[in-house]
Amino acid sequence: MPRDSKVNHHAGTERARPILHQHAREIQPYGKIAKLSIALDESVCAESAENLNQVLADTITLRDLYKKHHWQVVGHTFYQLHLLFDKHYEEQNELVDSIAERIQSLGAISLAMAADVAETTIIPRPPRGREEVPVQISRLLEVHEIVLKEARTMAKQAAESGDDGTNDLLVSDIIRTNELQVWFISEHLVNVPLVQADAPPAEKESPKSKSASAR
Repeated sequence: MPRDSKVNHHAGTERARPILHQHAREIQPYGKIAKLSIALDESVCAESAENLNQVLADTITLRDLYKKHHWQVVGHTFYQLHLLFDKHYEEQNELVDSIAERIQSLGAISLAMAADVAETTIIPRPPRGREEVPVQISRLLEVHEIVLKEARTMAKQAAESGDDGTNDLLVSDIIRTNELQVWFISEHLVNVPLVQADAPPAEKESPKSKSASAR
């Protein structure tokens, strides 16, 4: 083949080539409902979606707080808590997906990006640095309580509106998962002896009895 001949290496590949750098207007703005045939009034879908997006933002924040503590935990309980925090992270991550999918099934748009989550969440921002284990757990418990309070309020609203699917998600998944996680981490703040048990009160000698026996 002559060196100066031009070969079109792209010939015949037009339909296989990716169409890059595409831009267009969004097809559904955030906060608007694209009504689906789920036998719920549009206003009910909008109210439930708004509530669930708040729970979603707070659940994403709680999930990420567990991962932060999973990485940063230190001390003699490192191994146990390192694993437990990661287990709870994965469970919260499942909740995130379930909440987002419920919002979409209501015909709404779920929050997704970190900046939007940060603007929406009511969870106090933790420091970037490492904290002691009791502080880490206390912080987690406070966040769990925030999520549980809002989930219970929203579950009642969903039940009153006839949105059984949202009510079931809030009660069966969000509330029960968070309650169980609260139990697991709360027990790590109970101040009990690690090696030698405290003697029962009856077995403890009073100062008077000690002085009497010394005579």
